[in-house]
Amino acid sequence: MNRHGEIRVIVLGLIQHGDRIFVSEGYDPAKHSTFYRALGGGIDFGETSLAALKREFYEEIQAELTNIRYLGCIENLFIFNGRKGHEIIQLYQCDFVDPKFYQLQSLVFHESENHKHRAMWIDIARFKSGELRLVPEAFFNYL
Repeated sequence: MNRHGEIRVIVLGLIQHGDRIFVSEGYDPAKHSTFYRALGGGIDFGETSLAALKREFYEEIQAELTNIRYLGCIENLFIFNGRKGHEIIQLYQCDFVDPKFYQLQSLVFHESENHKHRAMWIDIARFKSGELRLVPEAFFNYL
């Protein structure tokens, strides 16, 4: 780790169904604001981004993915909870294998022992209108 923090390399899966996308809900305590982002997580050393994508979806919501297509790379500089963050995001488009995931209202999953998250389908229009916040902003280029 350098003295300014660390650059995280993560993978996110963009799952679109009609006019909706599948996202998880996050909360920034410093800004008192809720935000949404696609599911995914960190890429481990020695692991490809594709393998990490499949592992993260399986670990978090026990979902298998299909029709996986690489979309591109996003560099994301942000401030979360008052601290600067820097991510390199490998972005993939994908679909769920199990059709039950398309019927879900929402589901709760554990990213770690004390981190509970909610994942849900949200209309893209609600992000585009600014009613809800989708991060990173560059995500809009792929919708």
